[in-house]
Amino acid sequence: MTVSAVRMDKWLWAARFFKTRALASKACDLGRILSNGIEAKPARDVRTGDKLHIKNEGGEFQIEVLQLSEMRGPAAVAQTLYRETEASKELRLKAAEERKALQQFDPQPEHRPSKRDRRKIIQFRGRS
Repeated sequence: MTVSAVRMDKWLWAARFFKTRALASKACDLGRILSNGIEAKPARDVRTGDKLHIKNEGGEFQIEVLQLSEMRGPAAVAQTLYRETEASKELRLKAAEERKALQQFDPQPEHRPSKRDRRKIIQFRGRS
C-alpha cells in the first residue's frame, strides 16, 4: 500500500529534521516551515515533489520531497526521503564556516565563576 500524502509534522519527524513530532509541530506553528512558498501547518499534507523550506537549529534547508514515510527509521534511510538543493548546501556550509571563524575571536573564559563572581553577576543583573 503506497501512501499519497503524509502529515507535515510526521514527515519532518520521519526525515529527522526534528527529534520529536511535537517540535516539528511547533516549528510549523511558528512559521519556520514553508511548503511551496506557503506557511505550512502541522496537519498540511506533504506529497512527493513538494518544495520545502525548513529552518531548525541545524540551519536553513531548501529541499525537494522524494519519498513519503510516516515511520522514523535510521538516518541513512531518512536522507533518501528528500534532496537538498545545491544552493542550500552552500549556504549552510558558509554559515558553519562563519560560526567557526567567530569562535576564534570570542575567547572562552579561563575558569568557571567562583561563588564571589556569581554573586557579583547576580547583583549586576539586578536580582535579589
